[in-house]
Amino acid sequence: MKAIFYNLLAWAILPFMDTIAKYLSAEISFFQITWARYFFTVFFTLPFMFFFYKKNLTWSTAPKLQIFRGLTLFFANILFFYSISIISMAKALTLAFVAPIVTTALSSIVLREKVGYRRWSAVIVGFIGSLIVIRPGFIEFNFATVAALGTGFFYGIYLIITRKLHTSDSPLLTLLLTGVVGAVVASFFVPLVWINLSVQQWSLLALMGIFACVGHLFLILSLKYADASKLAPLGYFEIVTNIILGYHFFGDFPHFWTWLGLGIIVCSGVYISLREKRDIVIK
Repeated sequence: MKAIFYNLLAWAILPFMDTIAKYLSAEISFFQITWARYFFTVFFTLPFMFFFYKKNLTWSTAPKLQIFRGLTLFFANILFFYSISIISMAKALTLAFVAPIVTTALSSIVLREKVGYRRWSAVIVGFIGSLIVIRPGFIEFNFATVAALGTGFFYGIYLIITRKLHTSDSPLLTLLLTGVVGAVVASFFVPLVWINLSVQQWSLLALMGIFACVGHLFLILSLKYADASKLAPLGYFEIVTNIILGYHFFGDFPHFWTWLGLGIIVCSGVYISLREKRDIVIK
């Protein structure tokens, strides 16, 4: 019960980070927002670990994987923050939900996992769901929708790498190193788009970092009490908070085709998660 509570709480909190990012994107470059997301993640996570989990501040046993994992999440964040600066959060998140489908499609190649025809069918159905959302040829097909799909692609790779790191490094160390990688890489390029910020903008960016830290900490706590395969379907709860916040602050409410595509993608993702859970039980 604790696992479910913590996991749902995480997915209820994280969309607040996206809401702040979308709000600030009218005034600040999405890249500067991405940098701030990582900077404040490290800023708040490092002292927390130092005072409460000092033993976890050790060097990674798989540094190359940690760097690659950090880069994939970094690219996913850049693409997602760009997409929500153009299209609604609900539509962007719906397209990003192809991540479990990407993970399944690549797991047979990267992880050498056996993927049967049922899961391949679910992958195809999920892809059809994403096409229903963007409806190429019927509505304007812009880079923002491609970026949202790219978010799901990179996040899918991120999930595969996370599986590999699951037994090597502690989750808190992984969270910190992911933030460090993103902050370092972004710091090299953010001067190109940097603008001076007001106190209010800095405060909102710091608040965004707090939401990111707290949300991911609750995710880590949930994984302490249950396996990732059991909790994976709960990730779709994020769309609930996302839709509420998008409608309240920006007047965005998903239209029929987004709802239909979302339903298909969610059903596909849940089916894949249940199949993985069943395979784990059989093993």
